[in-house]
Amino acid sequence: MQSTLNRRLFLAGLGCTAAASPLLTPVTFASGIGENRLVVIILRGAMDGLDALRPYGDRGFAALKGRAVQAVASEATELDGFYALHPALAGLKPLWQAGELGFAHAVSTPYRDKRSHFDGQDMLEAGGADLNGNMRDGWLNRMLQSYPGLHSETAYAVGRGDMLLMKGAAPVANWSPDAGLYGLTPQGLRLAEMLMEGDPLFEAAFGEALALSGEGLGQMAQESGDMAMASMNAAARAAGQGGGHVQIAEFAAEKLKGASRIAAFSLNGWDTHANQARTLTRPLSRLSEVILGLRSGLGGDVWGKTAVVAMTEFGRTARLNGNGGSDHGTGGLMVMAGGALRGGRVWADWPGLGEPELYQRRDLMPTRDVRAYSGWLMRGLFGFETGFIERVVFPGLDMGADPGLLA
Repeated sequence: MQSTLNRRLFLAGLGCTAAASPLLTPVTFASGIGENRLVVIILRGAMDGLDALRPYGDRGFAALKGRAVQAVASEATELDGFYALHPALAGLKPLWQAGELGFAHAVSTPYRDKRSHFDGQDMLEAGGADLNGNMRDGWLNRMLQSYPGLHSETAYAVGRGDMLLMKGAAPVANWSPDAGLYGLTPQGLRLAEMLMEGDPLFEAAFGEALALSGEGLGQMAQESGDMAMASMNAAARAAGQGGGHVQIAEFAAEKLKGASRIAAFSLNGWDTHANQARTLTRPLSRLSEVILGLRSGLGGDVWGKTAVVAMTEFGRTARLNGNGGSDHGTGGLMVMAGGALRGGRVWADWPGLGEPELYQRRDLMPTRDVRAYSGWLMRGLFGFETGFIERVVFPGLDMGADPGLLA
């Protein structure tokens, strides 16, 4: 009992409190049989789909307040005569041309009208049809509970936040781009190893944390304490200044090239209430970098068996507000990529942007459920029956017709 307490006190001294729980990290992985891979990215903050993928071919788009400047396509951004990429996504156009990028437009969860980030994200990640409080696990974890040959990788992480999407009975491994034991001197590292030695829980978790902390820790014994601390603190600062998304893509690609088959993580920064022309550019650039990083890191063979889907809790208003931003709306956009995708197309039952065609005369009208597209990806990648998806993974969902997402 005393040794266990000492270990816990040591971890607390490193800042490894409840936030370091394996359930409280932004990246999760699961391993199993089969060759196909799925990457799910949650875009927290409600991405403006009308700006990310601009329907310049709809004459009503330019007539919306603040949208006229967006309703112009260039050679670098134009896709199909109707839609154009936001300039920050122009680097993805070669994927579109290769059939490795696609979009589902005018989509949403069943969430309506209250427009709360918290409720919207809960519904998106729980995968239910309402917010009745009965669903305490995530839809991806419910799928994993029936995934054949499932086994998990374990990691000890200094977490950033809970991810309901992967929470549930199925075991998952966890990692964070700042899951390093920053500030440990070589002497502190050795002390930690001695404290953990012999305890099956803490010794395994600490060993995994060391492995996930990068090569810098492996070199610590050869560096002075001051040099090691400076090096690792610099890495922590870099992660905190926005480089974490690159590390996430690199780490996810490395794992998916091995035993892992499913990865899920989140990207923040999509709540653009003001000066959207500037504030949306950074998160879109990061999303582009993540997708391109996954493609590069996976290599052609594994990328060819991979589907990436990025989704957000709801869309934003069709008109910009007086601050040049957009407020919480309804219909939005899913971004899909991967060599397994039958891309180069936009899947949409386009509702139009005239005022009578807008939801409550203010938002893009949703015409299909984001869960349906996710369900069809599961069916195509992993062979789950539609009845199982509609009953267990997404209770209450009608998947509808197959949109033909996969090659």
